[in-house]
Amino acid sequence: MEKNWFVVHTYSGYENKVKANLEKRVESMNMGDKIFRILVPVEDEIEFKNGKKKIAKRKVFPGYVLVEMTMTDDSWYVVRNTPGVTGFVGTGAKPIPLHETEIKQILKQMGIEEAKPKVTFKVGESVKVTSGPFQNFIGEIEEVYPDKGKVKVLVAMFGRETPVELDYGQVQKVF
Repeated sequence: MEKNWFVVHTYSGYENKVKANLEKRVESMNMGDKIFRILVPVEDEIEFKNGKKKIAKRKVFPGYVLVEMTMTDDSWYVVRNTPGVTGFVGTGAKPIPLHETEIKQILKQMGIEEAKPKVTFKVGESVKVTSGPFQNFIGEIEEVYPDKGKVKVLVAMFGRETPVELDYGQVQKVF
């Protein structure tokens, strides 16, 4: 039998508790050969407050846990009767596995890809450089690179505008 990913519905806010309980049950009931990985899908979200970088974990699917397993009566019973689990996602009594493209997208979103910065900068805005060799310089944003978490800032040096690429955490908006 092949292993697939299944979506398990839980009480909202109990995702991590269900994951821990299920991992303990898999170990105590010797189901490691049928239940493989248990994930609570989260992604890192970068926020910048007062020029400081903060990384927050955000649940992608609140109320759901992903379980990689071989579906048998025994494995179904172990997962279904774990405290906090309300059931499998699927039609009727038979759980439906996730499609391979769906799980690849979720896994990519969880960490194979870098954290996505929350873009708060716009082209043309004035910013002050808060760290690095250009500290205390004031410049104008020429380009924003949200995928890299960087901005290109035009800084006046020696009477000329010089483009400098900086991390979001190195600049602060000038109000």
